[in-house]
Amino acid sequence: MQAPSSEDLRSTPSRSSSARLNHTSPLSSHRQSFTESLRGHPPSPRTTRQPSLSQAQLQELLNNPPTAGTADPTFSGRDWQTIGVGELCDPADLRWVEFDSGVEDATNLLINSGAHVLLVRHHKDERAAHATYDYRDLTQYLLFATGQLQPDEEHFPIFTSLAKKAQAGHPIPLRDAKSLGNKEPFMTLPATANLTHAIEVFGGGVHRIVIVEEGTDNVVGILSQLRLVKFLWENGRNFPIIDSLYSSSIRELGIGFQQTISVNGDKALKEALKLMNNEGLTSLPVVDNQLNVIGNISNVDVKLLTKSSSAPLLDNTCIHFISVILSTRGMNDGKDSFPVFHINPYSTLAHTVAKLVATRAHRMWVTDSPSPSLASTSMPQLSQPSVSHPPSHLSSLPQSSPPFLPLSNTPSVSASALPGANMGGRLAGVVSLTDILNLFARASGLHPTDPDERRRQRRRSSSSSMMRGSLDSARSSSLDVSTASIKR
Repeated sequence: MQAPSSEDLRSTPSRSSSARLNHTSPLSSHRQSFTESLRGHPPSPRTTRQPSLSQAQLQELLNNPPTAGTADPTFSGRDWQTIGVGELCDPADLRWVEFDSGVEDATNLLINSGAHVLLVRHHKDERAAHATYDYRDLTQYLLFATGQLQPDEEHFPIFTSLAKKAQAGHPIPLRDAKSLGNKEPFMTLPATANLTHAIEVFGGGVHRIVIVEEGTDNVVGILSQLRLVKFLWENGRNFPIIDSLYSSSIRELGIGFQQTISVNGDKALKEALKLMNNEGLTSLPVVDNQLNVIGNISNVDVKLLTKSSSAPLLDNTCIHFISVILSTRGMNDGKDSFPVFHINPYSTLAHTVAKLVATRAHRMWVTDSPSPSLASTSMPQLSQPSVSHPPSHLSSLPQSSPPFLPLSNTPSVSASALPGANMGGRLAGVVSLTDILNLFARASGLHPTDPDERRRQRRRSSSSSMMRGSLDSARSSSLDVSTASIKR
């Protein structure tokens, strides 16, 4: 047998390779895709997965949300009306300042401590409080410092004294700032008093109570409306009378439909702050031209105005300030923030209280279905804040010139550009912590005072302490309050 030549050896692989190519089918030469390789395999269970909650179950969860906190076993089986107010207080929450403290120092402590109120005493060794300093006081002082408050004849000497101190560069003591007017009644209860006393006081419109040792003026804590509502919410199953109310809608309970003061989003921020100060309000809904709620401004938001560089915000629109609020929350919390301060007439009390507790707000705006809005177009400037019942004491008065130039280079922000702006609806009313605690008190057979009367008293107090009149004589004396601006 003749051995193959070298030429035959070189050609053999080529011929065999050619033979294999000639006998390869088109299908076998096609590389299967990942999708094709899965053909014949059972489908993913995700394609047949049913929703975890049905629409009815989801609605039930919204109507009756679970409490975020855990019920305290200390109060299990106890009648809430026998619980002492001192049991809900923590002395570690107390923050103190003295009457001689500067407004700047007090404001820094209020903001940096995270407290909502400071107790004011005469000297550092004292344990008795004689007044409080909170964001409503800060709002009033800010309006004074920027020339928005004007003195009537009664308050003119106070205004003159403060303006002279500011002109000389002297710190404004808290004692003098408090003389501009008290925004909140100073109420005390002994720690041994039960919650029935507190809920009657709160149901009448008081926002906080200072708790003292029995038989002394020594302060042991502060009980607020929000803390009591949170306590009753988290321990509701222990209090059947109150717990039975949570499943009812606010419409069924007859709360939340009183007339509500609002401000148009294109109104200057300083007008909203003056409106809040005049009416004794802690927050204000911001609406578009069709009264759709597009945001919320509260007294606590005033902390964003305490730097002198923030003063131009007062001349910018309320909508712009809302964008600043949301942006600041986003930076602080590390995520976007959306307005959630509204409910509808069919929201249950449980849903309403859960929102109040979660947001730590004092009120929820009741909204109907949104109205067709012109928010995407330029809204016209209004001469006065939009209110449902313009109060008689809001008259047109000459305003003092602010100690800063109006903001001119900041771009305007439309209502449609606000995150979550389309989540609101037409303003129909408001549900406050006062309304809820008044409801709890009446359901328990108690007799709280009429909160509407308290609101009228607060407005009268704000009106009488509001500095009005002409500043012509003060201006002729070259009094400059610009140096009274709060700086941090």
